[in-house]
Order: sequence, then C-alpha cells, then structure tokens
Amino acid sequence: MYLLTQIARFLFILFVFLFALMDYTYLLRKKEEKKKRLIGRQIRILYLMLFLAAVLILINDFSILNAFLLAGIFLYIGITLVAYRLIYPRASMLLVNNMLFLLLVGFIMIIRMDSSEALKQFVIAAAGTVVAFLIPVIIRKARFLPRLTWLYAAVGILALLGVFLLARMSGGAKLSISVMGITIQFSEIVKLTLVFFMAAKLSKDRSFRSVAVTAVIAAVHVLLLVLSTDLGTALVFFIAAIVMVYVATGRALYPAAGLVAGAAASVGAYHLFGHVRQRVTAFLDPFSVYDTSGYQIAQALFAIGAGGWFGTGYYLGKPNSIPVATKDFIFAAICEEFGAIYAIAVLLVSMSMYLLIVTISMELSNPFYRLVAIGLGTEYATQVFLTVGGVTKFIPMTGITLPLVSYGGSSVISTIAMLAIIQGLYVLRVDEARMEVMEEADS
Repeated sequence: MYLLTQIARFLFILFVFLFALMDYTYLLRKKEEKKKRLIGRQIRILYLMLFLAAVLILINDFSILNAFLLAGIFLYIGITLVAYRLIYPRASMLLVNNMLFLLLVGFIMIIRMDSSEALKQFVIAAAGTVVAFLIPVIIRKARFLPRLTWLYAAVGILALLGVFLLARMSGGAKLSISVMGITIQFSEIVKLTLVFFMAAKLSKDRSFRSVAVTAVIAAVHVLLLVLSTDLGTALVFFIAAIVMVYVATGRALYPAAGLVAGAAASVGAYHLFGHVRQRVTAFLDPFSVYDTSGYQIAQALFAIGAGGWFGTGYYLGKPNSIPVATKDFIFAAICEEFGAIYAIAVLLVSMSMYLLIVTISMELSNPFYRLVAIGLGTEYATQVFLTVGGVTKFIPMTGITLPLVSYGGSSVISTIAMLAIIQGLYVLRVDEARMEVMEEADS
C-alpha cells in the first residue's frame, strides 16, 4: 500500500499539471477541432484522478459512505458533462471542465478529512448544479435584467442588514443565519447582486454623479460587512467595485481615490477591531502567539513545509491538525499531502478560469453584460488570492474560502451560480457574433 501511495503521489501531480497545461493551450488554439480534442483529454484526466483517489480512499478508509460518495461523484461528473452538451451545445466546455476539476480536488481532500462533510458538499454541489442549468436561459432571454438596478441594491443591503442584526458571532464575525436548520451565508448571494447593481448603474450613466451614487451604495454594502466583522468578504466587494468603476469609466482617478480610502479604512479597522489586530499579529509573527491566534497559521506553515514539492502522499499527512482545514485552510492541507507542484497547478487552473471570464467579457458588445462578467471574475480572482495569500502568510488571514474547493455550501452554490451566469454570457456572446455575421451577409 505504501508503494502504491508513493506512485500515486507523482501520478496526481502529472494529472493536474497536464490538466492545467491544456487549459492554457486551449486558450491559444484557434481551430475548434483541436479545442475539442483538448476538452476530451481533460475529461479523461478527471476520471483518472477520480479512479486513483477512489482506490486509495477505499484501501485506507473503506466505508459504505465513501463508496457511495465516490460512485455519486462519478455519476455527477458524467451527467453534468452530458447535460451541458445536450442543453447548451454552444456552452464553454472548458469552463465546465475547470469547475468539475476544482470540485473534484475539493471532494478528494474533504473525503480524506471528514466524509460527512464531503457528503454534504456533494449534495449541495449536485443540487446547485441542477438549479444552475436554468441560469444561462435567464441570462439569454430576460432582457429586463439591466433595468432592475435598485432591486439589486435593495436585496443586497437588506440581506447584509439582516445578517448584522440577526446572525450570531462565530469565529469573531457574523457570517450566516440559520433558516429551518439550514445555514445560509447571505454575503455569498450579495456577491452576485452587488455586481449586477453596479453593472446596471454604470452601463447607463458614467457621469461623476452616477459614479458617486454607485460608490455610496457599494460603500454601504462594505460598511455592513465591516460592522459584522466579515472583513474578508468586505475586501472582495471593495476590490470588485474599484475594478468595475475603472472598466466602466476608464478614469484612473476613481480607483486611485478608492485605494486611498481603502487604505485609510484598513488602518481604522486595525484600531477599531481587536479581531483584526490579532490577525495582523499572527501574520507578522505567528510563533509569538502560537498558543492563541497564531496556532492556525503556524500549523498551516508546518503542513506546507512537510509537504515540500511532491507532498507526503495521500493519507500519509496530518491535515486534521490544522484548525478548520476543510474550509479556510484547505490549501495548506492540499500542499501537505499532494505537494507544492500540485497546489500551484490547481492555482493555474483557477487563474485560467479568470482569464477565460475576462476574454468573454472583452468580446461582449453590451456594456451591462461586459461589466457583469468583469465584476464576477474579479470577485473570483480576489477570493482565490486572499485564501492562498492568507494560508501562505503572504497577507493576513481573511477567513475566505477557496472557491469550489473548500467546504461550504453557500460558497459552492454562489460560485456555481456565478459560473452559470458566465456560461449564459458566453452563449450570448456566440449569439451576438452570429447576428453580426448575418447582418454583414445581408448588407
């Protein structure tokens, strides 16, 4: 068994490296036939990864639950791929492959640490994917979406206000509300509504007055998150807002002013919240506060160091020694057992998703949809950066999860919904291109 684990170590690295390489090769390919071949190879890699992980899981931790989970994941990947091809033949299969890849990386790691959490994650991801199949249709057909400007703002502010007033403090922050036994993190929903509000407002009017009103509404969102001490999500919102304003107006003065205000707010947060001071202290020297706020980051650094470039091997590390390893610190757990090369390849896949989203946004002629794509893509990339930066001690911890990989139902559903919106925009882009060709032919 030990020999098999050691061989699997290098096979996992080979699989994720090849998958990531195909992502970037795909972006450079022009011919559709070559792109289709790459998509097919990625799908084969997904199944090879799942098969290899299944063998090791059933050898090291055989249970009916784990066997059921693995069979369910196998079916989920196959059904999702077939459904997209049948329902949306013009969808971006690269985006689908990347989503499934990141979910699979998360499933494999979470099963290793807590099978019951993996089951919940699987059920939520499967249910979210089913519902998300409706979203591209809505994006394509619902032409009234740009007119719901103030509805988006109202929904977002009321949701965050509800969390501030009703949520219980957990881990130093108010994050979620339980409804009929189901815990919902409303900030994940507001990630979508804020982007739609800003896109609707700025696509109609780019005047100074419009930008100022948009900035005030965005600032209210951020302030409510700060009052709830959900500072990681507040930072995601803040960066997305700055990028969207800059893309909409093309004026560097606005993001510059925003960054100055953000820097001042960060200093204020440091002095106002003891929770922030603890995280900064843990960032500067986690070993000086090892028994308290520095324990989590110190354990993460030990895990990353133990894994080295090639990892300790699946089931040969101690990822459960890291507090909340399945959530905020899953990247450290991945580094320990699969190694830094594997983890870097996972990040490359995440960044290729962002590049694909940016590419789609640049090809959209409608300014509302272009801003939606840019905003959602920026939120995704920022979340990845904050998660990995916090785990590796590049920046202070923010309590943000790694999209699709970390355990967390609200985060998984919102990210799947976000990618479904991007799929709708991708199909819309294809529709626009076809209409342009038809118009040119008629003329």
